[in-house]
Amino acid sequence: MQNNKPLNTLKQALKPARFPVMFKKLLRRFFDTPGRHTRKENLDWLESNCSNFMQLATSLDADLWHEAEIVSRSVELHAAKILENIEYKLGGGGAYPFLYFLTRYMEPDCIVETGVAAGFSSYAFLLALKANQRGTLHSSDFPYFRIPDPEKYVGVIIEEKIRKGWNLYLDGDEVNLPKIANAVDQVDIFHYDSDKSYAGRAFALSTISSSLSDRGVIIMDDIQDNSFFYDTVEESNPGSWYVFRFQDKFLGLIGQPTRRCFKNRTTDK
Repeated sequence: MQNNKPLNTLKQALKPARFPVMFKKLLRRFFDTPGRHTRKENLDWLESNCSNFMQLATSLDADLWHEAEIVSRSVELHAAKILENIEYKLGGGGAYPFLYFLTRYMEPDCIVETGVAAGFSSYAFLLALKANQRGTLHSSDFPYFRIPDPEKYVGVIIEEKIRKGWNLYLDGDEVNLPKIANAVDQVDIFHYDSDKSYAGRAFALSTISSSLSDRGVIIMDDIQDNSFFYDTVEESNPGSWYVFRFQDKFLGLIGQPTRRCFKNRTTDK
């Protein structure tokens, strides 16, 4: 099937809820700021502060990290079977092994994420929530407008049996995140993996930050694209922050993962 990108884009742009988001994405491509630091300064800073999330995870709970590795391999195998029958590239998956671990370790009541695509990170979150037997996931996305019927591909790898407790919003972060912030009491994990522009990151963080719980953490993907994460660390001087590498990209973590309570855990997948 031939993918007619201009026609698909036009069809999406004609939808009243889609055009403003698409127009802002276009503007940010040309007018977005790289941040207070040059690309080289940002990359040098990331390299010099980079650590391994596996080491952090094993220092917190080695058995739980082992579980995360096993589950991640099953996610990859499951996703491969689904995606091999889809002709479109639907984007990467974020650091899903670490996201699964964080969710199992922290036992959050509420997770908010931006950027779903095929659903790797969402799948990892939902599997961990199911194992925890508690918590909800609120996901903000904007379907790929260059492919036909893009909505049906959002979270395509996620099985129906684990979708309980998943709330999916499809109108873009600037519409979705205020709705989510009004719908939840507190956010324990905020994972940002959508609009990689500086302005997009700033909007998301300003919208969600007031809803973060006392033990809330922020994970931000692709922080090599601009110096937003670097600038945020400089400005806010958080007590704990980390830079990690995953699949030749960088991600940042603000906050220190803490357990809800000490108890025996069982895996219920």
